[in-house]
Amino acid sequence: TISLGRLCPTSHTAPRRETPKAQSPRRLIPTATTLPAAAAMAEFQSLGSLGPICAVANEFLRNQTAQNEYEAEEQCDRLFHPTQYDMPVNRLSSAAAARFFALPPDDDVDRVSRLPDALLRDVVSRLPVKDAARTAALSRHWRGVWRSAPLVLADADLLPDTSAVSRVLEAHPGPFRCVHLTRTLAEGFHGLLTRWLQLLAAKGIQELVLVNARWPLDYFLPANLLSLTSLTRLYLGMWRFPDTAGLRRATCFPNLRDLGLCHVLVERRDLDFILDRSPVLETLCVQGNVLKLRIRLVSQSLRCVQIIGCFIEEIFVLDAPNLERFIYSDAWHPVGNCTTTVKIGHAPKLHLLGYLALDPRKHVLDVGNTIIKAGIGMSPSTMLPGVKILALEVRFAVRNDVKMIPNVLRCFPNVETLHIMSGKTDQSTGKVNLKFWLESGTIECIESRIKLLVFHGFQGDRSELAFLKFFFESAFVLEEVVVLLAADPTDEMIRKVVFLKYMERASEASILSVGHSGPQGFAQSARRGSDFSLGDPFANYCRSDLYRMSSPHPLYLC
Repeated sequence: TISLGRLCPTSHTAPRRETPKAQSPRRLIPTATTLPAAAAMAEFQSLGSLGPICAVANEFLRNQTAQNEYEAEEQCDRLFHPTQYDMPVNRLSSAAAARFFALPPDDDVDRVSRLPDALLRDVVSRLPVKDAARTAALSRHWRGVWRSAPLVLADADLLPDTSAVSRVLEAHPGPFRCVHLTRTLAEGFHGLLTRWLQLLAAKGIQELVLVNARWPLDYFLPANLLSLTSLTRLYLGMWRFPDTAGLRRATCFPNLRDLGLCHVLVERRDLDFILDRSPVLETLCVQGNVLKLRIRLVSQSLRCVQIIGCFIEEIFVLDAPNLERFIYSDAWHPVGNCTTTVKIGHAPKLHLLGYLALDPRKHVLDVGNTIIKAGIGMSPSTMLPGVKILALEVRFAVRNDVKMIPNVLRCFPNVETLHIMSGKTDQSTGKVNLKFWLESGTIECIESRIKLLVFHGFQGDRSELAFLKFFFESAFVLEEVVVLLAADPTDEMIRKVVFLKYMERASEASILSVGHSGPQGFAQSARRGSDFSLGDPFANYCRSDLYRMSSPHPLYLC
């Protein structure tokens, strides 16, 4: 035996957490540098069992032209490569992350064993499962600690002995606080997974992360997944959701608060089934779904909905009285008539919304059964007065996109923080100058509500400058404008940033800050969006790194 008094963690806090990554798949989708579009299509077709996901990929590739062939292959690699989709949950403690130090050799007192049993169980539950089970060998006092502590299991800590997962799940009496199964699923695992889910259901699993890290992605999850009634958090990756047709209407997830579906093939009826039977669900994250899915949000409990890196035909917020955040970002749009309609119905508490793309080929905004377009008349039924944080994506080189801005902003009369993402395009269809903005009429939120404007991806385009000039001259309560430069800013771009400093402003108290956006992948974006301690998850920049444009040497910024 060893004395735990001589082997103590370096800190009393929880070990460093990392996000689990899926293992490299058995068969990788080719990248843009390996195969042309036609060969990539043949590669998808040869997979055979991918079903709907293959059809969508074929449709996408078939419509590509020589001008955007590289983009086609790049997007396919981004969408279908399993390693692109980390789950938006923290990694459990691991052996690699645990660090210990030894006490002086003359101190052989076993202080840890003197702690109350409740505290010992908490300590053991924070150890990698292999080390936690080994504590039973320390002394008679420790023999029952691991079995009486809620189980925390990450299968990555048991590699390469994957059969140990079954032994642990069988041996521990429960409850199971947290189980991450992301590495051990292999050929012929379906019967084994069914048995594991039976054990998890019987022993009170609370948090489950279940990732299929192998191709193909259309393995059906066993239907007994729906029997895990004790779950409070569930994250699924790389699966086909069980067919719910014909299942009884009993509540299957009465305690579920967080649900993440990462590259999961799920039909509309199945998603409706989950929402209808999860009465306390607060957070829903759908990530990487490329089916032509239509999402109808009917939930009395949902507070945050995130749809990231997906292609969705229609998102209808039908009845969500407690919905506070609706985030739709990094959307994928096949070429052709594949517009996403975002329809806002009953959502009286909606506080944060974005990113809406003012590109009619991507997004159509429907408020109060009215399609919001340039030049239409506005009425109270076409307004969402509760939204305080709004994020828009605008291609400033496309005239019709820019002309959408005034009416879209009139839908949100009480916005206080506005994020504008400057979108890229290969074709310019005309610049919009200051005259357009002066003739566009009163925009209430700009004149009397917006306190913070964050302009992402500033490129120094003439239409960008015209918008900013109008904004400075019209915003009477504006407190700050943050301009985040596009990657690799040119000298010309920097000169135009300096020019912003001398624009006339309606609010003399407003300040101008300049910086760069921080890197933000899908997983980080999902974590930020569901973190209610972050008042504004779109603010992916470090405020301490911003440069105030009041200095006499603003060029030193870059």
